[in-house]
Amino acid sequence: MTTHLPDAAPTNWVDRHAPSALRPWLKLGRFDRPTGIWLLMLPGWQGIALAAAMESRWPDPLLMAAFFVGAALMRAAGCAYNDIVDRDFDAKVARTAARPIPAGQISVRQAWVFVVACAMISLAILLTMGPVAIGLGVASLALVAAYPFMKRITWWPQAWLGLTFNWGALLGYAAVTGRVDWPAILLYAAGVFWTLGYDTIYAVQDLEDDALAGVKSSALRLGDAAPKAVLGFYVTAFVLALAAAWVGGLGPLFLPPAALFGVHLSRQAARLDVRDGVAALALFKSNSLAGLLLVIAMTAGMWDGPASAL
Repeated sequence: MTTHLPDAAPTNWVDRHAPSALRPWLKLGRFDRPTGIWLLMLPGWQGIALAAAMESRWPDPLLMAAFFVGAALMRAAGCAYNDIVDRDFDAKVARTAARPIPAGQISVRQAWVFVVACAMISLAILLTMGPVAIGLGVASLALVAAYPFMKRITWWPQAWLGLTFNWGALLGYAAVTGRVDWPAILLYAAGVFWTLGYDTIYAVQDLEDDALAGVKSSALRLGDAAPKAVLGFYVTAFVLALAAAWVGGLGPLFLPPAALFGVHLSRQAARLDVRDGVAALALFKSNSLAGLLLVIAMTAGMWDGPASAL
């Protein structure tokens, strides 16, 4: 039996430090759960680092900061939109019943205002980038809009989340180069499988509630086979990340941190227990470090020779 978890740790910074009037709004944007911000931002950083490494230079810190702010705001907008769409489902799931909309702390109309405000600020940041990056940013809205409905029509909403969350890899690469090349496409594909793995782990928390509510997920579809499937997703992600580095001509210093990335993913799959929701949440959260290791690997790849050295 999986263990039910609160939507965020009771020691999160919002509950401890934020003014009471702001807490529902911060929770609507999931600022009490920063792991999601990292997981949305890190593919963008990976794309920036890959493009910079191909030009043998450091990633632009100002561009990386812009991606951090943009990811935080778009994640907040996406979570609020998701809560608007899923408010009836959320009320039936123990982990999500206390979210601001199903709990009656924020109305649907107020939540829409929040979504639009976050999106407009993000758009202002996006407009500072080149036309290809701007086009990619606008195109991502179709993925965001469709995501909440995937759990109603497919057992694999985690795959759609992968397509959505890793769009930043293409956008970050395009923000540096002004185009999208094969290294960026391979990196994006690697991210899709990475997300398919970690979000399957995340879905382990809600196995019983999702089944009762009629919500579909990869964790429900896979059942006891989830650990082996997650390992397969992660192996595919690792191979595709190597391919992105090879096609991009990165040097051999890419390999040591990339190896740590691979080891980190394999340990997650080995430790996954579909009956232990608490451990699954911890494994999910550890992907912030996994994604950062790949950023470091891409950055390190700017040194020491062509792809033939890999």
